[in-house]
Amino acid sequence: MVRSLKVLTLTAASAAGLALLGAPPAMAGEKLKGEEKLEKILEGRVAGEPVRCIRRFAERRMRTIDDTAYVYGSGKTLYVQRTTRPKDIDDDDILVIRKFGNTNLCRLDQITTVDRFSGFFTGAVFFEDFVPYTRVEDAEEADS
Repeated sequence: MVRSLKVLTLTAASAAGLALLGAPPAMAGEKLKGEEKLEKILEGRVAGEPVRCIRRFAERRMRTIDDTAYVYGSGKTLYVQRTTRPKDIDDDDILVIRKFGNTNLCRLDQITTVDRFSGFFTGAVFFEDFVPYTRVEDAEEADS
C-alpha cells in the first residue's frame, strides 16, 4: 500500500510538472509573430516609394524576420524586403548573394540560401523592390 501511494504521488507530481511545461508563458510574454515584430521595428516610421536597389548594402545591418521580411539598415531609414515568397524566410538560413562589380543590392541579384548549421543549400530568394521606412520627426523636435 505504501509503495502504491509513492507511485501515485510521483505520477501526480509528474503530471503537474508536464502541465506547467505545456502552459503558455504568462510572465515571460509570448513570442511575437513576424508581422508584429516587423510592426514594432517600423514603429514611428513612414513608408516611402519602393526602390530597385539599396546602396552600400554591405555596410547595413540586416535582420531576418521569419515568414515575413528582411530588414536592412539602422538609424533614420530602414529598407524592408518582403521577397516574392515571404513564407520561405527563415533566420536559420544564410543568404548567399552573388555580386558582380558594384556594392548595391538589387531586386535582380542572384541569391540562394544555405542552412546556418549544416551548410546545405535550402533554396533561392527572389527579391522585390525595397520599401524604405523613414523615421518621422515630431513637430516639437523639428521646432527645436
